[in-house]
Amino acid sequence: MADVLILEHAPHEGPYAIGTALEAAGLKLRTCRTWAGDPVPGTLDGTAALLVMGGSAAADEDFPSRDAELALLRAALEAEVPVLGVCLGARLLAVAAGGTALRGPGTQVGWAPVRMSPAARKDPLLSGVPERLRVPHCHADTMDLPSGATLLASCDRHPVQAFRVGGSAWGLRFHLEVDNTAVDAFATALPGEADAAPDLVESAPAELAVLAPYRDDVFARFAALAADRAALTATRTFFTPRAATWEERFAADNPVYAAAVTRMGLRPGLRALDVGCGSGRALPALRAEVGEEGVVLGVDLTAAMLTAAGQHRRTDDAHLLLADACRLPLPVGAVDGVFSAGLINHVPDPPAALCEWARVTAPGGVLLLFHPSGRAERAARHGRPLDPDDPLAEENLRPALEAAGWSLDCYEDARHHFLARAVRVIP
Repeated sequence: MADVLILEHAPHEGPYAIGTALEAAGLKLRTCRTWAGDPVPGTLDGTAALLVMGGSAAADEDFPSRDAELALLRAALEAEVPVLGVCLGARLLAVAAGGTALRGPGTQVGWAPVRMSPAARKDPLLSGVPERLRVPHCHADTMDLPSGATLLASCDRHPVQAFRVGGSAWGLRFHLEVDNTAVDAFATALPGEADAAPDLVESAPAELAVLAPYRDDVFARFAALAADRAALTATRTFFTPRAATWEERFAADNPVYAAAVTRMGLRPGLRALDVGCGSGRALPALRAEVGEEGVVLGVDLTAAMLTAAGQHRRTDDAHLLLADACRLPLPVGAVDGVFSAGLINHVPDPPAALCEWARVTAPGGVLLLFHPSGRAERAARHGRPLDPDDPLAEENLRPALEAAGWSLDCYEDARHHFLARAVRVIP
C-alpha cells in the first residue's frame, strides 16, 4: 500500500474529505503534524502523493518548517509526484514553482462563489465542476502564479483561487475539503473569524448538500491519479534526486555494459532500444553495434535521468524518449533489439513488461536482460537470501519469456554479472 504524505499546520486543518477519498482508493495516509513539532521528511521515497494543508502562517513568513516544506514541494514537482496544496499549501506550492507570495486585499471568510476558468473544463480534476460554485473561504493572503501555471478558478476579491502547475500539482485557495466536522472544527479553532461570518456554520448543511457531489468527485479523481501512478511515482521519487550523480557512482560499470551489448549480436543498420536507459551508459555501445545507419532509442521514465544522459552527450548516440517502459510509444515490430539493465525487478508487472517489449520487437529480434552483479551477489549485498519469486530466477523467467513470445537461448547468473538473452519468436 503506497503512502500519501500529509503536511498539517494546525489541528483543525486536516484532510477531511480528501483523506476519505485517498483511503477509498487504497492509499495509506502518513501525517506530519508540523504544529506538534514533527520534522518534515527529507525525501519523498515511498510517497505516492503529497498533500499540504492550510494554516494561519503566511507563505512568505519564516515559520519553522517553511524551508523544508518548500524543498519537499520542489522535489515533488521535479519528480512529477501528484501534489494537492490547500490554502497555505496552495501558496507554498506557488512559491516552490517560482511564484510569489503576496499580502492580500483583506480577509475573506465564509461561503462565496468562485468562477471556473475555460481551462478548468479540460482539467483532470475540475472538469466536472460547474462554472460557478459556492465554496468556503478562510484566507487573507494571495500570490502571483509562476510562469507556465494554469489558472483554474478565481473570484473578485482574490483572483487566484485554483491553479495547476504542470500535469500533476494543484493548488486550491478555498477549502473544498470541508464536511460538517470540518466546519465545526474551524469555527471552534477560529472563533473570531466565525463570528465575522456567521453563515459559515449556519449555512453549512445546505451549502454542503450542494457542494458535496462536486467535492467528492474532485478528490476521487485526485486519489485515482495518485493510486494509478503509484508505481511510476515510486520510480521517479527514487531516481530523480540521484540522477545528477548516477553516472559518477557507477562509471566503473561502463565497460561491462559495453561487453554485454556485444552479446546481442546486432548488425549495422538495425534498430536498438535501451529500455530504462537511465543516464545512458549502454547507448554508446548500442550505437557502435548498429553503426551510423542504424537507429538507437533510449527510453526512461524519469526526466532527470534523461537530463543527465544529455549532459553526458548521450544524445550524440541515441534519440531519448520520456516514457513508461510498460507502455512504449512505439508501433509493433519497431526495433530489432531491446537492452534492459536492472529494470525487470522494478516494473509493477514483469510478465506484462516482457509482453510489451515483445510487441515492439520484430520477429527474430533479440532481448538482453543484464545486471553487472549476479543475483546472489545482490542479495548478499542487501543482507537477504535469494528470493524464490525473483522474476530473474530461471524457473520464473523462462516461462514468462515463453508466454510473452520470447525464446530464452542464454542464461548466465554468475557471481559478477547476470545476463539472459532471448529471441523474439516468429508468430
